[in-house]
Amino acid sequence: MSSVRARTALSATAVVGAVLVLAGLGLVLALRADLTGQAGLRAEIAAREVAAQIAAGTPFDRLDLPDGDEYPVRVTDGRGALLAASEDVRSITGAPVPDAADAPDSGGDSENDKDTDTEAEYGTGTANVDGDQEPYRFAVLSGERDGTPYTVTAGASLSAEQDAVRTAVVFLLAGLPVLLAVVWTATWVAARNALRPVDGIRAEMEAITASTDLSRRVPVPQVRDEVARLARATNETLAALQAAVERQRRFVADASHELRNPIAALRTELEVAAAHPSLLDLDSAVGDVARLQTLASDLLLLARFDAGEETPMEPLDLDELAREKVALRSGTVPVTVETVKTLTVRGDRQGLERVLDNLLDNAQRHAAGAVAVRVAEDGRWALLEVADDGPGIPAADRERVFDRFVRLDESRARDAGGAGLGLAIVRDIVHRHGGRVEAGSAPWGGALLRVRLPLV
Repeated sequence: MSSVRARTALSATAVVGAVLVLAGLGLVLALRADLTGQAGLRAEIAAREVAAQIAAGTPFDRLDLPDGDEYPVRVTDGRGALLAASEDVRSITGAPVPDAADAPDSGGDSENDKDTDTEAEYGTGTANVDGDQEPYRFAVLSGERDGTPYTVTAGASLSAEQDAVRTAVVFLLAGLPVLLAVVWTATWVAARNALRPVDGIRAEMEAITASTDLSRRVPVPQVRDEVARLARATNETLAALQAAVERQRRFVADASHELRNPIAALRTELEVAAAHPSLLDLDSAVGDVARLQTLASDLLLLARFDAGEETPMEPLDLDELAREKVALRSGTVPVTVETVKTLTVRGDRQGLERVLDNLLDNAQRHAAGAVAVRVAEDGRWALLEVADDGPGIPAADRERVFDRFVRLDESRARDAGGAGLGLAIVRDIVHRHGGRVEAGSAPWGGALLRVRLPLV
């Protein structure tokens, strides 16, 4: 069955059917055992009444025996010879035969000879009463009078009990299909009602796929159940997908804008040089090509990050790496470095070098006269701080500055700064290393960029 509703109804019906069959079987067996036990008790009472007459000295041929149809009674001696029997009782078969060891001791006194408190034995058999063979539950008592052993066998009819058991079985067999049909219907309806929101979610997802409108959301049921949680999770996924698509569109638009300017400038320079070779500004053309190369490299790196590309990690000394990168720095703005001790982090060497390069490039671009690098320990974190004495970053822009293509320069001219990808690359690399980056204010008023990486 392809329908979840049908499979659920079938499973529930099968389980309930199995439980009902087992319960019905147990009920029938318990009913049968109870009715048989009651018949045995009635048979024992009839046997004890006869045994009491024998113990009182009533001759065997004068015993007051019950009606044979209801309680067939037979009294025999130790050799099985018939001493007395109910009227119309022709034979009794299947009744238990007492063991010799169970008979009273013949060496006792006369009072013990009249004891009728012996344990009864029970058995199920048949009795022929006036030519009719019927099932009975028999109780057998053994006793002794005047040195003569005797056995009293009394039965109670099982016909009514068997009829009651047969009636119970018929009712159970007749009611089982009805109950199973009710269970099937109730389960199918309940499953249909429970899964109806799923159909709504499926239909809306198909509509979203057909329309490519990621702003749409699936309906969330009012009931707080698993389907509602599924709908909310689906909406969260759609929201994340919509944000990713919008971010990708902005990325493509900004990348196109950033690439268009240097390409247009380079084309203009080449066209001028083609018409007037003497006016060729080779340094400017090389600068435009270098900017294009840097921008293409940054875009490729961000694309690799978005694709989830994994990079191998290894233990690295962050303080040593900072000293190496600072030693390679040149320019008009000096850079100092302060390290306290060896701090080992687990990371990608090229990625962490890119973090230091971008932070130092940003600091030297905006610094007035000094850039300071500090590596320290902060609990379970390795702390990397790069500070400058420039204009700083306004508090309102300290989160936005890490977004892609965000520049806080007054203009987006080619010489006003980079493409706005440096700090975005820093954030992505730091996040891939399990760390975080934040912007603040340096002690002397400039910008302070702080990176935290987990220590090994």
